[in-house]
Amino acid sequence: MERAKESEKTFRYEEWGPKYIMRGPRIEWGLLRLIPGKELGAHYHREVEETFYVISGKAQMTVDGETFEISAGDAIRVEAPEEHNIIPSEDFLAIFIKAPYLPEDKYTK
Repeated sequence: MERAKESEKTFRYEEWGPKYIMRGPRIEWGLLRLIPGKELGAHYHREVEETFYVISGKAQMTVDGETFEISAGDAIRVEAPEEHNIIPSEDFLAIFIKAPYLPEDKYTK
């Protein structure tokens, strides 16, 4: 059993970016907070599948060259090796789940 408190975790860039709630041994998951002017950054995974569930806000998501709007209530699964990016148009908050747990499996073109 593992227990974590979200309030004790931090976003990578203080006010935005990923906030990992649990990491390993089989999955990792957390919150992704983006603010206008900051983006996830285009990348892909060779083995990891990544799922996003939007809690609040709106953003443009691009998956393998296809761009569409996402907003609260949307769930998106990105398969390996689909390249993906999220660019917010307002404050944006989502849950992300990555499986399997391979933290080094992140690439840019």
